[in-house]
Amino acid sequence: MGITSTAHLLLIILSCFTSSLVVSNAARVRLLEAVPTASFAPNTAVCDAGRLGSQGLDVTKLGYCDKSLSYYDRVKALVDGMTLDEKVGQLGDRAAGVARLGLPPYLWWSEALHGVSSTGHGTFFNATVPGATSFPTVIVTAASFNETLWKTIGQVVSNEARAMFNLGNTGLTFWSPNINVVRDPRWGRVMETPGEDPFVVARYSVNFVRGLQDLEGAETATDLNSRPLKTAACCKHYAAYDLENWLGVDRWHFNANVTEQDMLETFSYPFEICVREGDASSAMCSFNRVNGIPVCADPKLMKQNMRDEWGLHGYIVSDCDSIEVIVDGQKWLGDTEVDAVAQVMKAGLDLDCGKYYTNFGKAAVEQGKIKESDIDNALKNLYAVLMRLGYFDGMPMFDSLGKQDICSADNMELAADAARQGIVLLKNNATLPFTNVKTLAVVGPHANATDAMIGNYAGVPCKYTSPFDGLSKYAQVTYEPGCDIACKNESLIFKAMQASMNADATVILVGLDTSMEREGVDRVDLNLPGYQTQLINQVAMVSKGPVVLVVLTAGVLDIGFAKDNPNINAIIWAGYPGQEGGQAIADILFGKYNPGGRLPLTWYQANYVDQVPMTSMLLRPDDTLGYPGRTYKFFNGTTVYPFGYGLSYSTYNYTLPLTSPRSVNIKLGKLQHCRDLTFNEGAFRPACPAVLVEDTACEEELEFEVDVFNNGTMDGSHVVMVYSTPPAGIARTHAKKVIGFQRVFVQAGESTTVKFTFNVCKSLSIVEYNGYTLLPSGGHTITVDNGLDGLTFPFQVNFVADEESA
Repeated sequence: MGITSTAHLLLIILSCFTSSLVVSNAARVRLLEAVPTASFAPNTAVCDAGRLGSQGLDVTKLGYCDKSLSYYDRVKALVDGMTLDEKVGQLGDRAAGVARLGLPPYLWWSEALHGVSSTGHGTFFNATVPGATSFPTVIVTAASFNETLWKTIGQVVSNEARAMFNLGNTGLTFWSPNINVVRDPRWGRVMETPGEDPFVVARYSVNFVRGLQDLEGAETATDLNSRPLKTAACCKHYAAYDLENWLGVDRWHFNANVTEQDMLETFSYPFEICVREGDASSAMCSFNRVNGIPVCADPKLMKQNMRDEWGLHGYIVSDCDSIEVIVDGQKWLGDTEVDAVAQVMKAGLDLDCGKYYTNFGKAAVEQGKIKESDIDNALKNLYAVLMRLGYFDGMPMFDSLGKQDICSADNMELAADAARQGIVLLKNNATLPFTNVKTLAVVGPHANATDAMIGNYAGVPCKYTSPFDGLSKYAQVTYEPGCDIACKNESLIFKAMQASMNADATVILVGLDTSMEREGVDRVDLNLPGYQTQLINQVAMVSKGPVVLVVLTAGVLDIGFAKDNPNINAIIWAGYPGQEGGQAIADILFGKYNPGGRLPLTWYQANYVDQVPMTSMLLRPDDTLGYPGRTYKFFNGTTVYPFGYGLSYSTYNYTLPLTSPRSVNIKLGKLQHCRDLTFNEGAFRPACPAVLVEDTACEEELEFEVDVFNNGTMDGSHVVMVYSTPPAGIARTHAKKVIGFQRVFVQAGESTTVKFTFNVCKSLSIVEYNGYTLLPSGGHTITVDNGLDGLTFPFQVNFVADEESA
């Protein structure tokens, strides 16, 4: 596939300007659409003797193809055989390859956030592969609070990715998932993330990454640098990245001022778990600066944290054009292009999504600013991952995967089920599920949604089932849009009102789309756009039958008016529910499925945006500034709906066996010191307030069982969430935090028992202002929450002297 003359001319013209401009990922995608993507024949390993022989090369004379050697030795042989020019040619996301060594070009940039994506130049769709399964956006899947589902989606996505690789339509390295914690509801990329809780985000990362990467039976290995991979995942964007473009402040210039306390507790925690427990094979550094230093140039965040402390077995890649941002956008230290290349490589950056490494890497060596061995190390990290993926030797276990494994009926049903599990019932005045509804008015700008349902970082879906399509399977539907998403014209509202006056029930579908929230676009308010609120109220006022409001959005909206409106009988949050979203919505409204999703975000009132500027990284409340805090862990204001909220067509009761533990005694060694904590004025201060977690064996566990009873007449899947609250009096710590959750299926009128086991140090610790992770003594509170309320019990942590070591 060659570049067309028009596209070639476009590339030449654009190249005259891009040296001084920061180009967004989306712009780069458009720029690179015409670039050839298939590097060589589909499903042909680099070290295939026939392939190499056709190029006049003898596989037996290429050390990197010698399977008797370790991956380390093979990669070393490959890198050592290159000239400096050839080496720097491999350091960009479009690796040039080395023809004389039989090494083909490789396109590193592919995406698989919620299905194989068309974003990036490493993947393309055509007549052979016209589409791939498009699952709900991550924020919806996260709302299921189902770790098994998260991993299963990763496994199915990697199956489709491997099938597409076999057909020559994609590579094997996918820069997903996005595991940035949602600090602010205005952030445009909320749809890509698992929400605002760092523990939940971390658990999502582990399961999705394991689903993408793990081969059955090879999940662990003595040498993790040689562990085989199905596809390669990437934890991104590290770190404290959660602003796109807000009132003129953009991500390329933003300096995130973050305390060590917040970095450890919130912003870096999911990345640490993604690397340590998910064993992700790559990580991506973000555009922004943290405390004045560009992340990609910070050796503490990069090499020290990710590689040395957390043990990254893989490579570190920049967000696209980050080095250019450092030079031209941030003007970091007045660096030249060569200076910046040296800075980021010394910090630990292996791969440049861009052209700075390939254009200036050689000069950095020749000017003595880096060693050639620095480049060697980066290449070894890169090609070791490709070795593990079978890129050089093939991976026969996946050879049978092909077109029949993409967009299969099972995969599309999983997409529908993921949407059903993630959709959240917010209000229900004995209206849902629908019964005896023959005619239905389906109105609103999302009533016939298609593209909007798949959000961003999506591919070409197998098909769409719009809300109109899904609801038409259950009732005779009259459709009126009322207005478009921007809803700047009210002229069509009357037709929507007329439709609702003649139907047994009305479903109003409203919300946002990627014109209002996406990469590069933040919001400035939490309101429905244009006349959407008027549309809702006027239709609800005249509707003949009950009214259900369905909201499609990733970021939160203040729909308090609808919550309080007696004419609106039920409210559902559907997020951006993927290609089968319409089917999932219909199945829930008509009772084929009992909803059980929970909100992964706090839904704030609209005035929240007037209290906290988006540029403030503060998480904790600050009364002197009038800041109410962020996320459920710290927010002290009034919400529309709280984090973790979610109704069902059933109600669930919890019972704790009387044998549940209520205390633990932790023995302290003679060299173990009590640590102080910051307490509120007048609060009780224990004799030994806390101990440093890293000085403690941390073998003690909190274990209990919960009996969950379904009071309803419908079977249902229910999420049991467990929170811990620190002892009273400790200053500026979280009000509570999630320490565990399980989604369980409970038959109507039956009960099931759920068992939880927690490590006391991990689950009950706090991070102090000084950066120490401490386990406080005293009375902790454990809350088992069902989405509406919950039951609590105390858990006492006591420190006692170890007589043997005294």
